[in-house]
Amino acid sequence: RLNADNARFLLLAVLIVLYMLCGAAVFSAIELPTEREAKERWEERLENFTRRHNLSRAELRHFLREYEEASVAGIRVDDIRPRWDFTGAFYFVGTVVSTIGFGMTTPATVGGKIFLIFYGLIGCAGTILFFNLFLERLITVIAYIMKSCHERQLRRKGVLPHNGRRGSGTSEVDSLAGWKPSVYYVMLILCVASLIISCCASAMYTPIEGWSYFDSLYFCFVAFSTIGFGDLVSSQNIRYESQGLYRFGNFVFILMGVCCIYSLFNVISIVIKQSINWILKKLACKCCHRCQRRLFHSRRNVVMPGNVRSRRNISIETDVVNESDTDGRRLSGEMISMKDFLASNKVSLAIMQKQLSETANGYPRQMSSNSKQNGFSGGVGALAIMNNRLAETSVHK
Repeated sequence: RLNADNARFLLLAVLIVLYMLCGAAVFSAIELPTEREAKERWEERLENFTRRHNLSRAELRHFLREYEEASVAGIRVDDIRPRWDFTGAFYFVGTVVSTIGFGMTTPATVGGKIFLIFYGLIGCAGTILFFNLFLERLITVIAYIMKSCHERQLRRKGVLPHNGRRGSGTSEVDSLAGWKPSVYYVMLILCVASLIISCCASAMYTPIEGWSYFDSLYFCFVAFSTIGFGDLVSSQNIRYESQGLYRFGNFVFILMGVCCIYSLFNVISIVIKQSINWILKKLACKCCHRCQRRLFHSRRNVVMPGNVRSRRNISIETDVVNESDTDGRRLSGEMISMKDFLASNKVSLAIMQKQLSETANGYPRQMSSNSKQNGFSGGVGALAIMNNRLAETSVHK
């Protein structure tokens, strides 16, 4: 028997594995034929080259293997800037602490590899903290703007007075204190912001790096999402027109893009969690419905799961389903529904987050009745930051 968190974890693991299997099948079907064609062309060229220059296959392969080793050290056929001058090293540490890791530049010495382990340990942790703080402020701004627009709409309808006072006692004014932006609106805003930054950055990369606009967009996503394949890497040529300005713009675009995509990923994770909760709810309802139909088919006035809770809008903090009084209604003193079982065995991650926060701060965090009522508390890491920040912005104007 599993509680709700374990069931959510297992369902997410299964969905991720299925997602990976589907992705592997699609990429294999798309890329494998091209790989086979390229291998056939390479074998043909290799055969023609050895025949033309009277070389053995073993000698030529030994030479190519030596070039591969030189390529790892940063040597290329075309002229490129030194990998380990100060600007190149600064670009490298930027890819390390941001977890992008293009792979074009890697330490070749034992001392460099050992230093990278300790340097990356602290640098990545500090950068993730920076991204979380950026996400906190970004969500604060978005929530404040959306709440201001909502209040302006209420004033236009005459529900709120134009002086902004909320003492009228109407239900609309009372509900405004607990108003919060929808997670879908926040996700849409972050998607638009990420798209604008990617399009502007691509417009810069296309003429300067000589890439196509689509390749530039592809590079933006790979870099901003910190995937960092390394097939396309910016600022690698030995000289550029307006070189200092371009490298500064490249740094700014990558920083802004990584921050926006990181925030977008965290918001999408909330949507995924809500979807998993919905799936678990449906599975529990179907299981309870079968049991009730089999054991109590002739019983009248049976409360069916799924019919007692009315639909409501999902906001950015609703990653936990609130149980109503009617949901806990039992059909008999001995029969317990799956939903009751999951709710009774639920381990709240929000409690763990609260305990960790109190331990770190040295004092218990005081929560106002409004924040408890709004239900913004909960989550771990970036999710907790968003929930707590939205709790503050939803109460204070």
